[in-house]
Amino acid sequence: MDYKADVKIDETALDIEWLEQASLAMKYGRFYAVAKKNLTASVEKLKVIKAELIAEANKNPMKCCKKDKPNAADIEAYYRNHQRHKDAKDEWMELQFELDMCEIAKNEISFTRKSALENLVRLHGQQYFAGPKVPRDISWEKKEMQKRRDMIVGSHITRKNKKDE
Repeated sequence: MDYKADVKIDETALDIEWLEQASLAMKYGRFYAVAKKNLTASVEKLKVIKAELIAEANKNPMKCCKKDKPNAADIEAYYRNHQRHKDAKDEWMELQFELDMCEIAKNEISFTRKSALENLVRLHGQQYFAGPKVPRDISWEKKEMQKRRDMIVGSHITRKNKKDE
């Protein structure tokens, strides 16, 4: 998933960008669906491990909980501290993060990028991109604008850091 490359729009090829938008949205929708499926499988795996560890604690309470009659808190402490449960929980957290990132990417491609394309086409229809008598390098101007923004943000960060000292 190369989100940074996929979200970029070539202002000089809006027709091509529109042709690719639907397949790009489907591609990110698929990433999201796979991530959701993986998370669901991870949740089920976590439940199975929990059930197995609880059954193990009930079957052999002296070995697991160091008590003849462990209470619910003792059994919970046993399975939550067991390495199998910890590993499954770590896997679940990683997959939850992956799902969240896929959802953000899917939404940005499906909604934000689509809206940006619509607005660029509207500007094109209004001849916004009609060239002046002296050609203008929009890519260069865009980079310069980004440099100015970065300098402004950087100066704010520097000032905040100096205040913190």
